[in-house]
Amino acid sequence: MKKNKIHITKFERLKPFGFQKNRSFLFSLFFFLCSLSSFSQVTSSIDSTKIKIGEEILYTINVQADSTDVVVFPEEQTFAPLEMIESYKTDTTFEASKLRLIKKYGLTQFDSGHYTIPPQRVLINNKPFLTDSIKVEVADVPVDTTKQKMFDIKPAVEVKSAPFDWLSLLYWLVPILLIIAIAIYLFRRKKRKEAAEKQLPPYEEAIVALKTLDNSQLLKENKSKEYYSSLTEIVKRYLDREVDEAALESTSDELITRLMMHKDAGHFDFDLETIRKLDAIFKRADLVKFAKMNQESGQAEVDRKTIEEIINETHEAVPEPTEEELLANQEYLEKLQKKRQRRKWILGISGVFAAIVLAGIIYGAATGFDNLKDKVLGNDLRELAEGRWIKSEYGNPAVILETPEVLVRAEAPVTNADKSAVMGRDFFSYGEMNSPLYIMVSTTQFSQKQDIALETALDAVLDDLEQSGAKNLIVKRDDFETDKGIKGLKAYGEFNVQVSDTKVLKQKSTYELLLFAQQNGLQEVLIVYQDDGKYAEEILKRIEASIELEISEKDGQ
Repeated sequence: MKKNKIHITKFERLKPFGFQKNRSFLFSLFFFLCSLSSFSQVTSSIDSTKIKIGEEILYTINVQADSTDVVVFPEEQTFAPLEMIESYKTDTTFEASKLRLIKKYGLTQFDSGHYTIPPQRVLINNKPFLTDSIKVEVADVPVDTTKQKMFDIKPAVEVKSAPFDWLSLLYWLVPILLIIAIAIYLFRRKKRKEAAEKQLPPYEEAIVALKTLDNSQLLKENKSKEYYSSLTEIVKRYLDREVDEAALESTSDELITRLMMHKDAGHFDFDLETIRKLDAIFKRADLVKFAKMNQESGQAEVDRKTIEEIINETHEAVPEPTEEELLANQEYLEKLQKKRQRRKWILGISGVFAAIVLAGIIYGAATGFDNLKDKVLGNDLRELAEGRWIKSEYGNPAVILETPEVLVRAEAPVTNADKSAVMGRDFFSYGEMNSPLYIMVSTTQFSQKQDIALETALDAVLDDLEQSGAKNLIVKRDDFETDKGIKGLKAYGEFNVQVSDTKVLKQKSTYELLLFAQQNGLQEVLIVYQDDGKYAEEILKRIEASIELEISEKDGQ
């Protein structure tokens, strides 16, 4: 009664301000709001008003709008004091000329009590619409400690350490070995360049070597063998650089023979007496080195002086190279340098390749060569099997299943079903028929109630599959039952995929088709894959185990 008096007071206060004059405006506003509500309808519901602590409430928002409208659902934590644990994918259906959007949220609460889900704000063409608030009761889980059996504290369990990551070692080992090889190559190249720059001309090098030999203590220490070895090497090295490139590799007799050949051919104007003296010193040196013959006092000094005279005479006898010879020699040196460079690159690349192969063998031996092959060459099915899976629901009545990737809504293909009897069909898929993995979910709603014979429906679906490109179809049939006891029919086998009008793939594809029937609907799940012997079977079994069906209310009665 008090409330009525308050309304009367407000009504009387409006009269002085021209309520009668604004009556037409209020009626216009009322009809505008009515037309707006009929244009876009927003409703909300929950599957249960009473739950236990931690249980999930399925909160659903239904929006009916035109196909051109832009609808934005709440995606943040706007359900406080309840907590949103999951936001499901929006489902879309067509009803006459209108679009029906169904958005579901998973909510929960971990404290007992009475709560109110606040109104949710939905934007349609940037215009806000609020849902109704809903009351929810969260009850405690009763625990009777007098009847609950108590257990002792379990002892600590030793956990095996994680396996060594050989692949990470390979990623680090190859670059490190490559850097070390490049560093060694650059260091050696620098050393050789510095040595080449420091190397004296042949004549100056021989004179410096003789003076170094004079300063040694070999003769005073009675080391005639070492002295003559150094002396003959000095003259041979000089002749090798200045006269004959094979001097260092030749024996004493061979070198004397080659010098005589150079003299006879006129390459060098050698004095015959000079060659004879050199031959005598070589023979004396061989006797000292190999026969351990003792020389007369002062003979070593005489031979050293003779070698210096031979070097001086040879230096005068060797003609200066012509410009053509210098150019030819330069070209030869450049070719030789390029050849050495190519050899170094070949050795470097071979070393890196050998390191990679060795690391691959070690990794394959530790983790398995099939695993190595998948890591190097890639395996699409393995990536899908080991990736993050997504659980979602598709169609109406919904088919709920877990897949490696989200299925995408597509236009339903033309089937053998009677179009006049079909009220609506939802079609979702991932991949193509000839892909390593193809998943399809389809739900069909019939306009009239009818009992669906799964065997007959399966024959029609298999005919549609053949029209879609499945050739040489092998069909095996069996009963199927989900984990929650929903029974259906399964067809499985192999077929060849037709990719064009004239081309059919030789490799067979393995398929599994699951069919479920309701009084006014048909639910279908198709999985097609290229069998790799391991991961494809894992994917199939995981999808099978995750299948749940939303049974219509009439079927549940």
